[in-house]
Amino acid sequence: MNYLIGIDLGTSSTKTVLFDENGEVIASASKDYPLYTPNNGWAEQKPEDWRDAALETIAKVVKDSGAAADDIKGLGISGQMHGLVMLDEAGEVIRPSIIWCDQRTEKECEEMTEKIGRERLVEITANPAMTGFTASKILWVRNHEPENYAKCRHILLPKDYVRYILTGEFATEVSDASGMQLLDVPKRQWSDEILEKLDIDKNLLAKVYESPEVTGTILPEIAEKTGLSTSTVVVGGAGDNAAAAVGTGVVEDGKAFTTIGTSGVVYAHTSKISIDPQGRVHTFCCAVPGAWHVMGVTQAAGYSLAWYQANMGASYEAEAKEKGCGVFEIINKEVEETPIGANKLIYLPYLNGERTPHLDANCRGVFFGLSSMHTRKDIVRAVMEGISYSLTDCKDILSEMGINVSDMMACGGGAKNALQRQMMADMYGCDVNTVTATEGPALGVAILAGVGAGIYDSVETACRKMIHKDPAKECKPIAENTKEYDKYHQLYKNLYAALKDQYKTLAEL
Repeated sequence: MNYLIGIDLGTSSTKTVLFDENGEVIASASKDYPLYTPNNGWAEQKPEDWRDAALETIAKVVKDSGAAADDIKGLGISGQMHGLVMLDEAGEVIRPSIIWCDQRTEKECEEMTEKIGRERLVEITANPAMTGFTASKILWVRNHEPENYAKCRHILLPKDYVRYILTGEFATEVSDASGMQLLDVPKRQWSDEILEKLDIDKNLLAKVYESPEVTGTILPEIAEKTGLSTSTVVVGGAGDNAAAAVGTGVVEDGKAFTTIGTSGVVYAHTSKISIDPQGRVHTFCCAVPGAWHVMGVTQAAGYSLAWYQANMGASYEAEAKEKGCGVFEIINKEVEETPIGANKLIYLPYLNGERTPHLDANCRGVFFGLSSMHTRKDIVRAVMEGISYSLTDCKDILSEMGINVSDMMACGGGAKNALQRQMMADMYGCDVNTVTATEGPALGVAILAGVGAGIYDSVETACRKMIHKDPAKECKPIAENTKEYDKYHQLYKNLYAALKDQYKTLAEL
């Protein structure tokens, strides 16, 4: 039997999973590490923590599985995107990594827009300058830590630093590189124009591969530490969302997935490059060679429910304890007892500003229509509907761009909630499915490793073999519900337009 390893390098932990060639989990292990916030709005992590977590978890799954080293044919890495790793001439880390959620680079984004032009930046990188992306972080280090910038000889993304540790190779791949704002996304190569205008030396950047391509093999000293073979290939891998797409089979036109975690993501595959000139959604190269994905992101999806529960839902926890059940069993029952529209109560989930569709850091959450008749049942249903309206906004933009979705997969924490899945199916107007595996990104990059190792001839073929839908959890849209939700969704959209200027005024008070 052939085996494959998928590593999912996340913000809170690294999870490593060993699969057989049919996609079945044989062994898994994870290791947590801290996030540092040295100043307000800053977010950093130590690349050495990622290194240690990867090596430790690889060794554990190899040992626990009992698989022979030579039978582990390939390894892929999925990673949190946008993080800046800077190495010196000896390959040592210069400073902690500035990661995806760091917000210190507003002035550097202005600098990028001034030097390149907003329209040209969108044409090349498919996105306007954003604080979370890597290019502005590079400029920040140059502007504020010139001594560190002068020592820098290699710039890598988080997962690509782990690749360097495993293989000794400086490499990246198109999906993760798309989030640096240095890649020409339509051409799938570094943009000489942007690098020249930002005065960034191209030699600092790693070689760009397609996601299933082999980038190297395991170093002898790493093989000794982990139990892997020096013949185990390491493929390009993918950024976290691109990896999740492969792990849910979203590798062909007409397919998409929705993730409800802290934030929410609606991600669609497309074989034709499509860029929103308004920058409301992100277009990146995807993990399938020659294809792209378009992705809308909402800031406070699952976080809205977590916020509600933490601040106004204490009674749920007490009741759940008394009844010996989960909190969401009670929440779902109450939502089911409340009509669509939550008795004319609408929630705008803009707790921390919004990315898609508004790209507005000033907007904030709203309960609209609140009256003395409303109970906690109405409020929690309004929150759940508001999350789904926000995700539907993302899907609607994809439709505007000519990307039609007929098959939606659900993953993340929200995928476990049948009521939320049905709500999405009704609002989206298409089937919503889940897969039996819950490993998502780890499975996705293991599939890419299977292609790179020659077990499968394409990503699509590998997905058909290694991914299995869960027919018991399929949700089909209910026409009368879709019609009713459409009425409230229109009002929901009108509210942002009515409040946009007031949000700005509030921020300036």
